[in-house]
Amino acid sequence: MADDEETETSEAEEGSEKKKKGKGMLFGIIGAFVLGGAGFYATFSGLLLGDGGEEKKPAIAMMASNLPTFVPIEPLIISLGAGASSKHLKFSAELDVAAAYSDEVTAVMPRILDVLNTFLRAVEDGDIENPSAMSKLRAQMLRRVQIVTGEGRVNDLLITEFVLN
Repeated sequence: MADDEETETSEAEEGSEKKKKGKGMLFGIIGAFVLGGAGFYATFSGLLLGDGGEEKKPAIAMMASNLPTFVPIEPLIISLGAGASSKHLKFSAELDVAAAYSDEVTAVMPRILDVLNTFLRAVEDGDIENPSAMSKLRAQMLRRVQIVTGEGRVNDLLITEFVLN
């Protein structure tokens, strides 16, 4: 009996030690998260390293200056050749233009329409009907538009409609 009491007592002591270790571990983990979060906040907000006394631009004003300007291209309807399964291609797109050049790009829009119309008429019917060729066509059209408008003015060509019927 004495042995049973001793084992129960030692098991109870071990259980309470495990509980104490578990609580200590839990408090340690919580403390690490709190200190890590506080350190992140202090660094991110500039409290830790300071802002150097410089006046910062508001984030919205900085984002507004980097927003792209989109210049729409009026829709083109291209008649396809006799061998094509479709008769017409309806194409429309928008140009991602640097904000400073949007007026200049709009001024040369007739040239852009001409180069796109000429290119799309020259493309083989199989290339237009092949869905995997879209990225190649887009890249070729973008390069032609960049040549017409000048380097650095047009960043991207976004195809908004490419319908065969």
